[in-house]
Amino acid sequence: ALDQLIPAASGPEAQLMRAMRHGALSKGKRLRPFIAIEVGRMFGAQEKALLRAAAAIECMHAYSLVHDDLPCMDDDDYRRGQPTVHKQFGEATAVLAGDALQALAFEIMASPETHRDALMRCKLIERMAVASGARGMVGGQMIDMNPVSENEEPLQVLTRMQRLKTGALITLAGEVGALLGGALENERQAIAGYTNDLGLAFQIVDDLLDVEGDPEILGKAVSKDTAAGKVNFVSLLGVEGAQDRVRYLAAQAKQHLASFGTRAASLHHTVDFVLNRRH
Repeated sequence: ALDQLIPAASGPEAQLMRAMRHGALSKGKRLRPFIAIEVGRMFGAQEKALLRAAAAIECMHAYSLVHDDLPCMDDDDYRRGQPTVHKQFGEATAVLAGDALQALAFEIMASPETHRDALMRCKLIERMAVASGARGMVGGQMIDMNPVSENEEPLQVLTRMQRLKTGALITLAGEVGALLGGALENERQAIAGYTNDLGLAFQIVDDLLDVEGDPEILGKAVSKDTAAGKVNFVSLLGVEGAQDRVRYLAAQAKQHLASFGTRAASLHHTVDFVLNRRH
């Protein structure tokens, strides 16, 4: 679906499309679109709608990674085992590729091909805008760039930052799947609880991998936070404390799925995947 929806490289602007495809079609976990699709399937949503909405979310995520890797942000040279977009195509093209992927995400959500009901499309667009904006992913990135002040509790600030920067699009993915499947309000709340806990667990595992991971397996550099003097869950809680927090969040995430029974089997397995991942 992504390959079909991202423009093929052609015309005078072909370099832009090459950079977009480099950022969005490289090897990755595709966790966010996977959650959107699996939640939607659980509620009987149409497959085409799910694939398109999931692709939109992945385009939004890919844009965030392209910009996050820039020298003015996290300054990373490798992502998913290959050179980052700005290393491959230059900084200016990377900025434009990220901008274009973000625009494409909204274009996909706004299309009648995603859903015939205009009110549903407007709801999907609104939720994606909130999740990716100042009160969501971009807001989390801003917190990440600023040191914690003396008047702030580091763990609280870090938790908020990660719930926004990493968790907002994961929560969006579950919400989109539930909306497209016509889930009831209590069911949507259960999915939101699941994705909130899963998203924070995912980030704490990321912090653990930054300390203990193998860069060859991860496909990116490790010990970045330590080198930059940033606090993370491992520096605040220690390795064992961070591992305990992940297990607690994982158990909570599974508990949110209890009312769905065997229908949520793949979402249960996703929790285990996050717990045991090495990349």
